[in-house]
Amino acid sequence: MAFLIGTDEAGYGPNLGPLLISATLWEVEDFDFSEDLYERLSPVVSSTPVSYKQTESVAFCDSKQLYSSKATLAGLERGVFSLLRLLGHDVKDWRECWRVLSPESATFLDELPWYSDFNAPLPRDSKESEVADITERLATCFESTGVKLHGIRSAAVFPQPFNERSDALGSKGALLSLQTMQLVVDFLEKTQGQPTFILCDKHGGRSKYSQIIQELIPDVLIEIRGESRLQSVYCWGQKNSRVEIQFVAKGESFMPSAVASMASKYLRELAMMAFNNYWGQEVEGLKPTAGYPQDAKRFKKDIATRQTELEIDDRILWRTR
Repeated sequence: MAFLIGTDEAGYGPNLGPLLISATLWEVEDFDFSEDLYERLSPVVSSTPVSYKQTESVAFCDSKQLYSSKATLAGLERGVFSLLRLLGHDVKDWRECWRVLSPESATFLDELPWYSDFNAPLPRDSKESEVADITERLATCFESTGVKLHGIRSAAVFPQPFNERSDALGSKGALLSLQTMQLVVDFLEKTQGQPTFILCDKHGGRSKYSQIIQELIPDVLIEIRGESRLQSVYCWGQKNSRVEIQFVAKGESFMPSAVASMASKYLRELAMMAFNNYWGQEVEGLKPTAGYPQDAKRFKKDIATRQTELEIDDRILWRTR
């Protein structure tokens, strides 16, 4: 038996909306770390986007492949909601989705004006029958192949804490690394001392992660196996409980990281849904934004007068890095 942990983020570059980081935890029987989980689950799982009407497979892949501003959320919802059901969560609305995936976000959802009174039924773009069908097929496939999903957890870093923490740490890359490793450490407490493989997408141009790992796991000696632009690898623990963590470019090719990417992107889109709904009601004819730098500047200019009237401080609105 071995455990797999994958992480990924969404919203690292925007000036508006939160940064989302997610991690997923899997248990796999008779797993070789060189094995491709997609191959084991190939009867039901696809590593590339698929049409629900044309195949019995469900896609778990990089969220950028499943969703763009011109697409629906159906590709993300079919995967995320079916896995949440396997974990015992039948999510019905926007607020419940946040409670399940990112319970620590509750304070900010209650305090920020664009979230405090918002709710909407979910899933938005996929059908109940589709999610139920996929859930059933995944449950059968996981049981027959010795795969079990133990958890999906997301951390949301909203603009004010994003600015404060990235300033204190010296960069937003350091913030991303710290928050990612905190999710990883939380899941490591559930691996029962079993061999564990962890894969994280590289954090910007960062290649050295040993110090942050050592600070969060002070009771073990971190072994540096290699640090380069493409891949950084670290190990610790005894042979029968060995933990290996890799930070690699394009880590979404690892299924646990792909699912993390999907969860992060979905919550990010839910956040921007509420954000655009709020400002659309406050400023007539306002064009929605995804929050990325160029359009974020346009959006901020368009809401400036109303923002002043509402006495909304830039500290809770605008990410400075």
